[in-house]
Amino acid sequence: MQIDLKNKNALVCGSTQGIGKASAIALAQCGANVTLVARDEQRLMQAKDELPNLDGQTHQFLVADFQNPDALAETVQKQLNSTTAFHILVNNTGGPPGGDIFGASLVEFENAFTQHLKCNHLLAQAVVPGMKEAGFGRIINVISTSAKQPLDGLGVSNTIRGAVASWSKTLANELGPYGITVNNILPGATATERLSSIIANKAEKTGKSTDAISEAMKNSIPARRFADPREVATAIAFLASDLASYINGINLPVDGGRTKSL
Repeated sequence: MQIDLKNKNALVCGSTQGIGKASAIALAQCGANVTLVARDEQRLMQAKDELPNLDGQTHQFLVADFQNPDALAETVQKQLNSTTAFHILVNNTGGPPGGDIFGASLVEFENAFTQHLKCNHLLAQAVVPGMKEAGFGRIINVISTSAKQPLDGLGVSNTIRGAVASWSKTLANELGPYGITVNNILPGATATERLSSIIANKAEKTGKSTDAISEAMKNSIPARRFADPREVATAIAFLASDLASYINGINLPVDGGRTKSL
């Protein structure tokens, strides 16, 4: 059994680091033509150079800011004028800052809603017509295990992740008849810059060392370690393939068993 994405075009958001970058590499390894999306052009160029080219693939990048959803959608639409279709969309962007929900400002909620739900929606609207025409589509949203079980100290994130999960499930029901699946990947604690930031914030608030915070987090995970971004990317590549054609509308935790709910 082999994941074959040859002749498939993938649009991967937040793809200059962490899970997004690992996903772009994994999709390219499976044969896809990958278009990277992020706001830092220099890092996009570097990430593009790291993508494998196994069979004459064409990789590209788009510079866009997820705080400006209309401009993001316009940038992608312009790319679609020269690309037949995007068969795979990986919605992924940095999580909201940590903090308790009671003290969160409305601006924090609005920013997170814009970055995550608005951008996901506009990107889906841009790529779905081509997916329908091709009779094949995969929309994969990278969210968080907080969609199943809220995480302490991530109030705004918990709220917005839940909204994205509900949006995704609704979209999956609507697009299923067209050969398009919509699924969510729920990463647990993954060794990324985002996790390092969360650990540093907890250490500052509690007065504990980052090592102590890190060990406590690992001990809460049955696997007793953090995920490598490539482990999450493997799940994304599978959901993007023909092998997952009958998997639709699910939340898939990739968390080493940390989530206690079913």
